[in-house]
Amino acid sequence: MSKQTAVEWFFNQLIDKKNQTPEILWAAYINAKAMEKEQIIEAFCEGYDHDGDNYDGAEISYYNRTYKGGEQ
Repeated sequence: MSKQTAVEWFFNQLIDKKNQTPEILWAAYINAKAMEKEQIIEAFCEGYDHDGDNYDGAEISYYNRTYKGGEQ
């Protein structure tokens, strides 16, 4: 079984919860954003760090700079 992307997971949540309150849908959105962040960091680590996962470095050097406009 292949991994599900955050977008695919969120789409399935929308379908499953189409008659739910905005709060429940918002919670699904927040969870999808957290999944997306983790998937981006994991992909960066797989492509960059050959000695093992360095998630803190990935978050500082890539994710925050790319998606939040932060400094290294």
